[in-house]
Amino acid sequence: MAKSLQEQLRQAGLANQKQVVKARKAKNTKEKMQRKGVAVTDEAADLVKQREAEKLAKDRALNDAKNKAAEERAIQAQIQQMVTLNAIEERGDVEYGFEYNGKIRNIFITNELRKALINGVLSIVGTSETESIVPRKVAQKIAERDESWVLLMNNKNDGESTPADDEYAGYEVPDDLMW
Repeated sequence: MAKSLQEQLRQAGLANQKQVVKARKAKNTKEKMQRKGVAVTDEAADLVKQREAEKLAKDRALNDAKNKAAEERAIQAQIQQMVTLNAIEERGDVEYGFEYNGKIRNIFITNELRKALINGVLSIVGTSETESIVPRKVAQKIAERDESWVLLMNNKNDGESTPADDEYAGYEVPDDLMW
């Protein structure tokens, strides 16, 4: 005749008589409560459900982080592609200085590019290591995606004259003045 699990555990020395009696009483009490119509809570099942909910929340958070990282990589790739396609590679012997992160950075360009940068037709974009000259519209699109890529974007001048209340309006700035 087959022995019950309780008897097998007791013979193996994994359980004693007190534990067998306690388990039997707990089972009988649970069955009585269910027959009477009293709601019996199963702590093990509740614990399993709680662990599953925690695991699901953790998995969602991990997936959100992965999706956010993938989206950031895609944005950086778009910016890099826009810079590559629209960069003006022409360089010259005129030094143009601009301020970025509290430091003066210099780039050598032609006189026409310098005037276009000053008037806001062109902009300088890039990272802390590299810079590229691109049209203003491209720089605005890059700024929409990641503001940190825009190193210099002057306001468009469009040939407007200086305001009347400017006290230095009568003085002309020499063409060879560069900072």
